[in-house]
Amino acid sequence: MRIASLNLQNLRLLRHGGRAHLHGARDRDEPAMPEHDEPDRRLTAGLLAATGADVLALQEVFDTESLDFFHDHYLAPVAGPYRNRLCLPGNDGRGLDVAVMARRDWDDATSHAALLPRDLGFAPPAGIAHDLPIFRRDCLELRFGALTVFVVHFKAPPPDPALSWKVRRLEAEAVRRLLPSEPGALWLVIGDLNEPREDGPRAVAPLEAVGVDLGLRMPERDRWTYFEPHVGEHHRPDALIASPALAQRYPDVVPRVLHRGLGHEAGLGRGARLSGVGEHRPHASDHAALVVEFPGL
Repeated sequence: MRIASLNLQNLRLLRHGGRAHLHGARDRDEPAMPEHDEPDRRLTAGLLAATGADVLALQEVFDTESLDFFHDHYLAPVAGPYRNRLCLPGNDGRGLDVAVMARRDWDDATSHAALLPRDLGFAPPAGIAHDLPIFRRDCLELRFGALTVFVVHFKAPPPDPALSWKVRRLEAEAVRRLLPSEPGALWLVIGDLNEPREDGPRAVAPLEAVGVDLGLRMPERDRWTYFEPHVGEHHRPDALIASPALAQRYPDVVPRVLHRGLGHEAGLGRGARLSGVGEHRPHASDHAALVVEFPGL
C-alpha cells in the first residue's frame, strides 16, 4: 500500500454567476489573483498524480462537494479514479477539514471531531474550555485490513503560539490514547502536525514517544515539507508517525517528499518542479507531498 499526505491549502468550491470553480492554493490574507486559481488546482492534481498513491490523506478540504469536484474535474483525468472518498464535517470554523481518497475499500472509518477531553478521561490545560472538542479539525481514523490510519491536522501556532502549543499537546495526547493498544498493532498517524521548528519542548512529544517518526529516515536536507516565504525558512510540519511494529516490519522503508509542486521561491528540493509552477504562484500548495509505501499491506 502506498500512502500520500498533502495539505491542499484551502480546497473550496466556489460559485459565481452560476459557474462553479475551485479556490486557488492560497491563504485568505494573500492577494486573490484569480487567474492563478485554475493553474493552481491543475498543479495540485499533477502533484497528487505523481505520488501514485493508493490512499491520499488530505488536509484543508472544505467539504465533500469540493472534494468530489476536484476529483472529477482535476484529479481523475490525470491520475485515474479514486472511487472511495470521505470528508466529514470537523471543528474548523472556516471549514478546512481532513479528507481521504482511496483506490481500495476501507473496513471502517470513524470521525473523532466530537471528542471531548472528559471522553478520554483527562482535563484540558488551563485556558482551554472543558466543553470544547479536542481536535480543531478532526482525527479521521480508517482501517485498511491490518493497518489503521489516523489522518490529522493539528492547530497552527498563530495567533497565540503559547495557547496553540497547549492545543497541539492536547491533540497529540488524544491521538496517543486512540491508538490501538494490542501488542504488534500496525498503525500510522499521517498529516499536518503544525509543529514549528523551534527550540524547547515539542507539543507532539506524546506521539513521538510511542511511535517512530519515519521522516527521520530521510537525509536531513530532504525532510522539509513547507517553506515560509515571509521569513525564508523551511519547516517540517507534515509527518508520518508509525507504530513500533510497523516500523520494525519495514526497517528499510524510507518516505519521500515531493517538492515539485512548490513555488520556485522555496529553493531546491527533491525532483524538478512541475511544468507551470511559478516563483510563488501558480503552485500546487504551500506544502510538499509526503509519500510512503508498505509492500504487502
